[in-house]
Amino acid sequence: MILFKQAEVYGPDRLGFRDVLTAGGKIIKISDKPIDTGDLEVLVIEGNGKILIPGLIDAHVHLCGGGGEGGFKTRTPEMRMTEMITAGVTSVVGCLGTDGIARSMENLLAKVYGLREEGVSAWCYSGSYQVPVRTLTDELVKDVMMIEPIIGVGEIAINDHRSSSPTAAELARIASDARVAGILSGKAGVVNCHLGDGPFDLELIETVIRDFVIPISQFYPTHMNRNARLFEKAIEFALKGGMVDLTTSTRPVFIQEGEVPAAEALARLLSKGVSVDRITFTSDGHGSLPEFDSEGVFKGLSVGKLDSLMESVIEAVKKYNVPFELAIRTVTASPAQYLKLNGKGFVKEGGDADLVLLDAETYAIDTVVSNGRLCLYQGQLQVEETFKMET
Repeated sequence: MILFKQAEVYGPDRLGFRDVLTAGGKIIKISDKPIDTGDLEVLVIEGNGKILIPGLIDAHVHLCGGGGEGGFKTRTPEMRMTEMITAGVTSVVGCLGTDGIARSMENLLAKVYGLREEGVSAWCYSGSYQVPVRTLTDELVKDVMMIEPIIGVGEIAINDHRSSSPTAAELARIASDARVAGILSGKAGVVNCHLGDGPFDLELIETVIRDFVIPISQFYPTHMNRNARLFEKAIEFALKGGMVDLTTSTRPVFIQEGEVPAAEALARLLSKGVSVDRITFTSDGHGSLPEFDSEGVFKGLSVGKLDSLMESVIEAVKKYNVPFELAIRTVTASPAQYLKLNGKGFVKEGGDADLVLLDAETYAIDTVVSNGRLCLYQGQLQVEETFKMET
């Protein structure tokens, strides 16, 4: 049992100063008055000068690594559980990217199960950049419907020189299959689409919505802030009811070339009247961030980082004056509701005990609880990875 004493709670809406008691992996009581635990053995964590928020959700992470655009030596490494914890992330959704050959669905699903065994929450998408979709059961509907951690399909690459250049009919079939599977299984059944730097922006998705009986909500396009032109299309897409995912990992050269920082993009979307429930931040963690010249020749890369999520939230609040409760919705309630991650994204009684304690002034991460387990306390890790490298 863990008792947070009189922290300022944002669940993500501001609840005020509260005691929050967890037990058995759940939040069992929230009170504006001191909670009496009697003679029970309870870890008490003082919340004076602290903010308590839901554990962060990162809905686009290359759990098994990604990349390879510069050859085999540029294959990025797998994500480690402790990277999640130190970034305040307690839930992830994994995906495959450019490399759907050496990185397989079997590998990805095994990583999801491994992370769960280590005490965090994880799900994944079926498929990768390529079309036809490479699945586990040889049928997308079966993957989503019958394999519990698989909640949709992606990331399907469009408008990118690395994509399979799917047709509208092919993308419509993928979306239809994912939708039916989601309906039958009670899952989100979304199509996570990688948006590249090509000249066609959202045209393919818009064609599918116009010419086929597929609702706009079925698509979850990511990297929507990668250039100014695409971002303007993202605003229009969101105002029509679509979801917009903003990537927080970046490089200075990307900003110089026109990428809109996630924090700025959030502020601009909100100023245009877009509901925060249609906006998410994701890190693209452990994906490669490759740079290509105008001829598509590889120039170099870096690796996406999960801690860019909280960095972007803080930047949105401090630099762009986005209210704190709106900024943190992009990494808590918004992805939890859209992806149907039950029990996640909120500080509420009966919800999962995924909690992050922040310094009220700096927003530095102090304490992290995942599924009721104390994982980080006063900035110090309380958990170890299964395989710890000796030095």
